[in-house]
Amino acid sequence: MKDTENLHLKVQGLCDCFATNDPLKEMSKIQSDSDTDEAALKWIALAILHGINNNGQEITISKTKSDGVKVAAEYRKTELPSPGGPITEKIINAVRNISHLEGNKAETTLAFGIRNNSMDLRIKSEHEGSDGKITIQFP
Repeated sequence: MKDTENLHLKVQGLCDCFATNDPLKEMSKIQSDSDTDEAALKWIALAILHGINNNGQEITISKTKSDGVKVAAEYRKTELPSPGGPITEKIINAVRNISHLEGNKAETTLAFGIRNNSMDLRIKSEHEGSDGKITIQFP
């Protein structure tokens, strides 16, 4: 996952590809994907689509030694399907790379296009040692 512009375009392309699918159903299949890099990008795209389709306020994914992997949507206190530990690490790294976030705590606005529309997503990142958390806030 080196070229951040290509990662961004890949996630946007996956959003376009999965636009008519059920994001939660597709997310629940991610743990079994053998290509964890591709699975991480797919999960990001599906999370964004889920947030858009369901009037989401924010989606948070985190991985800590004490709690493991947690994924939650703010608008309804329901956990989303977990991508599993190895894919979660790749998701956190991909979002940090796409958004150019560095340091222990950072946030930025990410212009994100889907089909003929675009929106600004607010991305927040917390990172300490092997623990990490990404929050995607929707407009």
